[in-house]
Amino acid sequence: MANVRVFENGHLVSRSSDYIIYSVEAERIDGAVKEFGPSTKFGAIVGGQTSCKAPEIAAFEKHLPNDVDIVSCHSLHGPGVDPKGQPLVLIKHRASETNFHKVERMFSCLGSTHVYLTAVEHDRITADTQAVTHAAFLSMGAAWMANQQFPWEISRYVGGIENVKINVMMRIYSNKWHVYAGLAILNPSAQEQIRQYAASVTDLFKLMLGGHKEEFSRRIKEAGTKVFKRNSGEHLLLEDDVLDRFSLGKKSPERVKNSHLSLLAMVDCWSKLGIVPYDHIICSTPLFRLWLGITEYLFRKPDLLDEAIETALLDNSFRADDLEFTFAARDWSNCVSLGYMDGYRDRFERIQQYFAPRFSEATKLGNEMIRTIMERVRERND
Repeated sequence: MANVRVFENGHLVSRSSDYIIYSVEAERIDGAVKEFGPSTKFGAIVGGQTSCKAPEIAAFEKHLPNDVDIVSCHSLHGPGVDPKGQPLVLIKHRASETNFHKVERMFSCLGSTHVYLTAVEHDRITADTQAVTHAAFLSMGAAWMANQQFPWEISRYVGGIENVKINVMMRIYSNKWHVYAGLAILNPSAQEQIRQYAASVTDLFKLMLGGHKEEFSRRIKEAGTKVFKRNSGEHLLLEDDVLDRFSLGKKSPERVKNSHLSLLAMVDCWSKLGIVPYDHIICSTPLFRLWLGITEYLFRKPDLLDEAIETALLDNSFRADDLEFTFAARDWSNCVSLGYMDGYRDRFERIQQYFAPRFSEATKLGNEMIRTIMERVRERND
């Protein structure tokens, strides 16, 4: 293209640019800014779009000249999602009003909804909305692989809530490992959430094994009341007509009961951490809205919730799956707590390879599902 000039290295880019965005993995941003940051043009604006701002801002403060403004950003959606109407976080860390408005105007072409946060607020909210959501779906994939299952080939995993679980799990594993590793390992707030989720999964599974019906049921319902009481009168984010539409497999004529341990543990986790997921809906990703939607669907339908509790305690059909899910949730939590990037990558890519043959179909279906559900969310908000 005639109006694009390619430079030999980042130093020449930094010397000539009025606005520079570091688009590198969170664990590598310190090295990149250390190398090229000192060459930044006088009075320029510098930002990054990593999903974890703590290491990004630390690198900017450490390596950039004091005469450079810092305005960071983060689009809260993946590359396959239309940015129009999606949240775009803008962080005015160190900048004049003139330069900040310049950044706002540049990003206005995306049609996103601008959300203004500090770096600390951003990391706390993304931990609340993304870290545990990713951990749940990562654990599903690990459990299905451990059992040598392709869930869309098993009738009990087709239809309704299961469609969302499978499609989102496939969507996550079709992406790059570092997107999720950086957010989980480098975000100071994320480790606590992931650790609590693993603890909730383990505690509930032990109650299931012991047949502690009253304690299990009371714990689940108290958590549900705490998390969902404020929105009990509103319409559900997801309804049956949407949930049943997007399936990778052939639905069984009769709905199969499921313990839904992953969803029960999520609400228990939110309750233990004092998280109200609706507080962050303006900063939520499409995947989080899907996860919240199916969780809300389960907990705000009393008959379905009672069925899940009964299935968890009395039906052994999902017991092997729930066992592997518990192992997987604990393994991911341990990996994150140790800060083990190589281990995270190895585990992620082995599971990714297992599911890879169906990524193309799943991505197409997942994009369509997200578009449909986002339209429903906008209609509900209107």
